[in-house]
Amino acid sequence: MEIFTNAVPTWLSALFLMCFLFPIVMIVRTVKTATINTNINPSTGKKIPQMVALFFGLYYLYVALMSYTGIFHENTLPPKILWFTAIPLLLFYFLIVFRAKIFWTLLENVKLSALVRIHMFRFVGIFFILGWQFGILPKSFALIGGLGDIFVAFTAIFVARVIDKKVRNYKRITLVWNIIGFWDIISVLASAVIITKQAIATNTTGILEMTKFPFSLIPAFAPATIIFLHICIFKKLKMQDKTS
Repeated sequence: MEIFTNAVPTWLSALFLMCFLFPIVMIVRTVKTATINTNINPSTGKKIPQMVALFFGLYYLYVALMSYTGIFHENTLPPKILWFTAIPLLLFYFLIVFRAKIFWTLLENVKLSALVRIHMFRFVGIFFILGWQFGILPKSFALIGGLGDIFVAFTAIFVARVIDKKVRNYKRITLVWNIIGFWDIISVLASAVIITKQAIATNTTGILEMTKFPFSLIPAFAPATIIFLHICIFKKLKMQDKTS
């Protein structure tokens, strides 16, 4: 099993991998800024973003190694890549991170606009469109996943500015945008399940090319992280309502 998909040029896989480092950089920077705004011991504050970066670095390595084994490359319901990566990551976010006192301290001190700006990484939805053009993704899935993510990423730029400028009804605008972004990722997951089900019934490929590295990072990292970030924004809005 080749670690890189053979269906697209190597340069495209390399470009995708570089772009997928962007969300980690943004998350680490956001955490670092939040630690500065807290009363956490400076030495401890420096370690937190480093630990976050190390966690995601190791997670990316785990996804790469698992992709190399070929264990994901089979149409099953739910897809094996979700069982081995996305679902455990989601459980980690909500059962471990959400229960950590330091997380709530950081969330209280992070800027709402910073949480929104992280969603700019969803411009990687462009690769859904490119995947369709190179024949590794069905048109329907590419358009649902690609256009939706691109829209959310593009509007995140303006929503973040609205928040920073404290434009009238900025909280309501952020809430509506957050609901749209949340619905987008749910629709992508639903379409992936539907297409996989059809692929099993017709013995076709479906979206199996996304189980090869580096594109396997999309299902392994994006759904769980995006859902987590949207929930964080909901929580942050609730915090601001209590203090206003």
